[in-house]
Amino acid sequence: MNQDIINLYDEYTHTPLDRRTFLTRLAELAGGLSAAMALVPLLEANQAQAAQLAPNDERLETARAVYPGATGEIKVYTASPKGAAKLPTVLVIHENRGLNPHIEDVTRRIALEGFFAIAPDLLSPLGGTPQNEDAAREMIGKLVLADTMRNLASALTHFGKDARSNGSVGAMGFCWGGGTVGELAVNAPNLKAGIVYYGRQPKTGIENISAPLLLHYAGLDTRVNEGIPAFEEALKKAQKKYTLHIYEGVNHAFNNDTAQARYNKEAAETAWKRTVTFLKEQLKG
Repeated sequence: MNQDIINLYDEYTHTPLDRRTFLTRLAELAGGLSAAMALVPLLEANQAQAAQLAPNDERLETARAVYPGATGEIKVYTASPKGAAKLPTVLVIHENRGLNPHIEDVTRRIALEGFFAIAPDLLSPLGGTPQNEDAAREMIGKLVLADTMRNLASALTHFGKDARSNGSVGAMGFCWGGGTVGELAVNAPNLKAGIVYYGRQPKTGIENISAPLLLHYAGLDTRVNEGIPAFEEALKKAQKKYTLHIYEGVNHAFNNDTAQARYNKEAAETAWKRTVTFLKEQLKG
């Protein structure tokens, strides 16, 4: 697919660009409205394709629950290997679409690797993730970063004491969630590992990071990647432990297999293997 079209969709999903303007500009690139409308399903996430693992997979125990956050009750989706306890524990931080079926599936995937996985709905203070993705993106912009950090700090403490946890809690996040993991690393000294998938970098407080970081970036993601040099320089200056991978020739959201145009199977599988290895090394308890 034309890279200009993918870049336009990235702009639409990450900036205040209304849908009518997006479709008008897409039609200009595609050569007409009919061609543009044919491209939309390839660009947008198809939640019907979300499940690599069935929600009722017999190898897993899954649940919907709430925990006491700093701003009130926070909804969560949890998954763990059936009958297991004292597991390394991972918060799975959603994209700017909120806690949707794809993130729930990723939560099941990481659980099946031998982790107690928790996906908080960080839109809970605003009523929870809506079904409409445009509405979810609008709500994300209304969140207060300090409140989100306090809600995640509460999750680290709460789930670290859960019988399913070995007390070592890390976090992995995608897109908006990746940037949120970076901010959490700055703000939470008890975070044991942080994994960022194509998320924006924190600009201050790098010296406060204590968790080792694994950073996955997409080579074609110029919007996010422009922050890498300053971030890496700050990490080195502060002597922080990190590993950074840039996957050349792939786009932002390359791990999201519900969006055909940007998903890259090879990069996703390589990054996933690195993620699992990193988490097992850092969250031994």
